[in-house]
This record gives sequence, structure tokens and C-alpha cells, in this order.
Amino acid sequence: MKGPEEKRTKTKNLGRASAQVENSSLQKTPVFEDSGEALSSYWLMKSEPESRLEKGVDVKFSIEDLQAQPRQTTCWDGVRNYQARNFLRAMRLDEEAFFYHSNCREPGIAGLVKIVKEAYPDHTQFEKNNPHYDASSKEDNPKWSMVDVQFVRTMKRFIPLAELRAHHQAHRASGGPLKNMALFTHQRLSVQRLTREEFDFILSLEEKEPS
Repeated sequence: MKGPEEKRTKTKNLGRASAQVENSSLQKTPVFEDSGEALSSYWLMKSEPESRLEKGVDVKFSIEDLQAQPRQTTCWDGVRNYQARNFLRAMRLDEEAFFYHSNCREPGIAGLVKIVKEAYPDHTQFEKNNPHYDASSKEDNPKWSMVDVQFVRTMKRFIPLAELRAHHQAHRASGGPLKNMALFTHQRLSVQRLTREEFDFILSLEEKEPS
């Protein structure tokens, strides 16, 4: 039986973002140009838009909740998966990410955010009253990192998972841009790297009526 999907959530009464725990030893792979300079990356970040209690804390956090934050900015904390953490550490200022509504009635891409602070230690790993406290992590050698993200905009139309899956399945046969999309090949990850082709194709869907 599959375990719970690892995703980013929000602990309302703590005023912080959090994520379900999942262990993984997978590592990130940097992307470079021929010149040796790192390419700009694109991302997809999952969050739960509907109320759900985790250790007595409501972990709901939607694109609308982000929009309502001071400066429309929040820390993306609580990630407890090593590959997802490494992706957070790979993020650079002003890189863009899709804000993905997960574990809800209609999952899908709700909006765009940008990285406004690069990775730094995630304080929730040290907070005993936080659902994602990690007793094995030490302040002089923290295991977990977070970034700050800022609201950019909502999508011109919500892009549902079902529509993305249909394109993924078609592209597996045709060689289209979503053929290897991590949303379907590494479903459990709360933070996923996108190729430029994947990112641009998904943006193009905003302008089209769903088939």
C-alpha cells in the first residue's frame, strides 16, 4: 500500500508552512550550459488548499492564503524529503514555480510564485510543537532547508491534474514536452524540477479551452 504523498502544507496556528514526512536518499542533479554556467530552473511546488488536521494542526494553505500573507510572501518550510530538500537548496532568486493544489477535491496548478530568498535552515525542525519537528536534526548541523516564495499571479484558468495527465499520456506516445514530467514519474515529491519545455507548454494551456 502506498504511503502518503509528501507535500507542502501550512500550519495555521503556527503561522508556518509544513509538509508530510517521507524519507528518500535521492539527490539533485544540477543543470549546466556548455559554458559551465548553471541554467535557470523551473519548479512545481505542492500545497494543500483544504483543511486537514495533522497532530491537531490545520495544515491548509492555498494560493489564496499566500496572496493574503504580508507582502504576499511566505517561507516554504516543513519539507522532509531529501530530494525535495535538495531541490529547495538548488533554487535561485527570481526563479519561478507553479503553485500546485494537492490532496484535494480537484488537484492542479493554481498559480505562479517566485523565489525571493534562497535556501536557509527550516526553523520548524527545531520546534517541538510543530507537526514536523525532527529531534534528530541539530541547530549546528540542520538537516532541513526552506526558501521564501512570493505570489506572482493566479493562472488565467486553473489547470487540473486530469488535463495534465491526458497531455502526459499523449506525449509519452508522441514525444511531446510532458512525456517525462515528474508530476507523473515522481508523484510523491512535493517539490519538482520542470524543464523549460514543460514550463512553457503548461503556460500555453492557460490560453486554450480544455478539451
